[in-house]
Amino acid sequence: MNRFGFLFALLLAAMSADAQRAPVQQQLTFTPDHAGGIYNVGETVGWTVTPGPAAPTYLYKWIIRRNNAVVLKEGNLDLSLGKDRIEIAGDQPEMIYVAVEPYASLAPAAVSGASQDGSAAGAPPPAFTGGNTGRDNGLYAVGAAIAPWKLGLSTPRPDDFDAFWNAKLAEQARVPINPVLTPVQTDVTGVEMSMFVLDALGSKAHGYLAKPAREGKFPALIQLQYAGVYALNARGDAQRAAEGWLVINVDSHDKLPSDPSGNIPRNYQTVGNNDREKSYFLNMYLRDSRALDYLMTRPDWDGKTIVLTGGSMGGQQSLALAGLRPEKITAALVCVPAGPIRTATSTAAKPATPTGRRIIPMR
Repeated sequence: MNRFGFLFALLLAAMSADAQRAPVQQQLTFTPDHAGGIYNVGETVGWTVTPGPAAPTYLYKWIIRRNNAVVLKEGNLDLSLGKDRIEIAGDQPEMIYVAVEPYASLAPAAVSGASQDGSAAGAPPPAFTGGNTGRDNGLYAVGAAIAPWKLGLSTPRPDDFDAFWNAKLAEQARVPINPVLTPVQTDVTGVEMSMFVLDALGSKAHGYLAKPAREGKFPALIQLQYAGVYALNARGDAQRAAEGWLVINVDSHDKLPSDPSGNIPRNYQTVGNNDREKSYFLNMYLRDSRALDYLMTRPDWDGKTIVLTGGSMGGQQSLALAGLRPEKITAALVCVPAGPIRTATSTAAKPATPTGRRIIPMR
C-alpha cells in the first residue's frame, strides 16, 4: 500500500469510545447505495431512509455538506409511504456529510395552538431522544467519500517539512527516556496499572500504563486524548488491558494524568500559533512520539502490533503520530479526527510552516 493509501485507510477507520453504553433507541434506519460508503465522481450518493426499529415520533429535516462545511442541499424526510431518499450527485472528490435533525414532535401536530417546533403554545420545545451520534438527542449523521484517492493536499507542502520533523525527532532521540512508573490501584481484576512520566524534548510525557497481570508479550494500544484539559479515564485503560492489550494512555498535556487541570491554559490551542518552534502542538506531538519510544523498550510488548486510537483531537494526534512514525504503526482507529486550522477569523493549533500555514505533520 502506498503512503496515501495508508493514510486514507487510517482516516476511514473509526472506533466508538462509547461502545459499552446501552444502545440508544433508534427511530430511523439508513441504507447506503454503496455499503462501503465510497463512490466515484459522477455517481449518485444516496441513502434509503426507513422507520425503525422504533416507530418515529418526530419530523426530521436533513442537510448535506461538502467536507462538513459547504451546504450543498437541504430537505425534509417524508416517511408517510414507509421510506424516503436522501441523495446528491457526486461531482468532485470530496467527503459528504449528512446531518438529520428532528424539528417537531408528531404527537402535538393535531393540538390546537401548536407552535412551529411542534410544542403546544406556551410549552417548552420537545426534548428529542434517539439518534446515532451517541448523544441521545435525536440527531443522526451519515457520510460518504467520493473518489477519496483523488483528494489532494489542502495546502502546499513546505520545502523543509521533512527536514524540520526529522531534526526534531533526532533531537528527541538524544534525550534519555528516563521512565518513572508509580503503581496505581484498580478494581479491574487481572490487570496491573501504573502512572508513567517520561522525559521528552522540551517537556515530559505523562499517562497511564495498564497490562494483563501475567507473564507474556501483548499487542499494544496507544490511546490519545480528545481536546480539553481533564483527568484521564484510568478504569477504561484497565478494562482494555483485561482484554489482553498493553495499554498506554497519553495525556495531551505536560501534567499528571490524575490531575484535572495541571495549570494548563484553557486556550492552549492558541499558544505559539504563529511560530512552529513555539506551537503548543509541537511538544504534544513529540510527547506522543516519546510514548511510542518507551513502548518499544518494554519486554512485554509483542514486538509487532501497535494500534493508535483517539477521537477528535485524539484522532488528530493519532494521524500525526502515524505520519511521523509510519514504519512503527500497525493501524490507527480514529473517530472524527479534528483539530483547528487557521483562517481569517480563527486561530491555529498546528505547527506553523515558514509561510504561516498549518499542516498535520505526516511524512
